[in-house]
Amino acid sequence: MARKEIKFAGFGGQGIILAGFIVGKAISLHDRKEAVFTQSYGPEARGGACAASLVIDDKQIDYPYPVSPDIMVVMSQEAYHDYVPGLKEGGILIIDEDLVALDDMAKKAGKIYRIPATRFAEELGMKIAANIVMLGFFGSIAKDVVSTESLKKSVLESVPARFREQNAKAFEKGYNYGLEILKGEK
Repeated sequence: MARKEIKFAGFGGQGIILAGFIVGKAISLHDRKEAVFTQSYGPEARGGACAASLVIDDKQIDYPYPVSPDIMVVMSQEAYHDYVPGLKEGGILIIDEDLVALDDMAKKAGKIYRIPATRFAEELGMKIAANIVMLGFFGSIAKDVVSTESLKKSVLESVPARFREQNAKAFEKGYNYGLEILKGEK
């Protein structure tokens, strides 16, 4: 696998930083690839735009920051406007369809995938797990980047024990939705 750059973006309180951390952990500890994780957020933290970035490679990473993300996962309109201009031409854009409205900036994406992650989390009775629903969806779309087993294992290791069952359901909801979307592409 050549160098891949991924950015998760949304607003503080959505678990964006945790999502990036979970993917980085899955890739580096379980899939045994090189990964560098960085995070950024505004001074307002909760409610302001934030992002988590990953650089992944089979060999040692010489520059730890994404230059032009291959995959961008966006969970808020503000983050869409702040970060999508940096998406690689022909890259993959994944959005929470209830929270992000696309405009001409999305034309640079080669593929766009939509999921109502927050709505699905609410239906499961845990709106706070929208990031985990999104990770399940990401895992189905980005199988060439991270293995499903590693990602799910990393999710379960990264959440408090009392919430593991709920987070496993959230992950499966997003993952299975992604499989259905991919099946429809064939």
